[in-house]
Amino acid sequence: MPIDYKKYPSNWKTEIRPTIMERAKNCCEFCGVKNYDTGFRDKSGVFYNDSFIIQQLELHGIDMFDEILSTSKHIRIVLTIAHLDHDINNNDPSNLKALCQKCHLNYDKEHHRKNTKETLNKKKGLVDLPFTEHLT
Repeated sequence: MPIDYKKYPSNWKTEIRPTIMERAKNCCEFCGVKNYDTGFRDKSGVFYNDSFIIQQLELHGIDMFDEILSTSKHIRIVLTIAHLDHDINNNDPSNLKALCQKCHLNYDKEHHRKNTKETLNKKKGLVDLPFTEHLT
């Protein structure tokens, strides 16, 4: 999902994001892949960059990566900044992590699932009622 920079502070691109990227050494802080690296992910999600694949092909031939090359899409890693507490107003460095697309989506999975459920319920006209203890 594209970022709406209007919701972020004016120094997001000039100070906050660069600070987090520098701290992360331009790599995903969960899995370690490098920003803007290109390559393939296998079925389990392991990333193999182009230079590693070329090196292995030269050493071992096509058999080692035949399945990955024939079934996976060539991708470019793009790091994003994740708000660990999902609050885009909390820009404390301890709440921010540089993550690749796969790690960011995986981290946000439950949050997205909850938001999707709430959105669908609103469209259906359903609302959560506050819990009140029934005393008899």
